[in-house]
Amino acid sequence: MIGPSDIPALPRGVRLHYDRVRDTWILLAPERAITLDAVGHAILSEVDGTRSFAQITAGLAQKYNAPAEEIAKDSAGFLGALRDRRFLDVTQ
Repeated sequence: MIGPSDIPALPRGVRLHYDRVRDTWILLAPERAITLDAVGHAILSEVDGTRSFAQITAGLAQKYNAPAEEIAKDSAGFLGALRDRRFLDVTQ
């Protein structure tokens, strides 16, 4: 599980990319790709490798006028799954 003070970052070789052919955002990694929905893109667009998970979720909650607890719960699951698949690094 990702904690409030953890700092998520895209590892070397992983990047967000807008695919014009498919008209959607994707997360690219060497020999792998994940198509992102609007929520996934919103979360990953805030991941900059310097801000903590708590700062990211607070910013998303304010930006989308949504409950911070709900944003944190959904974001933790999403980012945890990306970490498990090695699309995301998390430091403490």
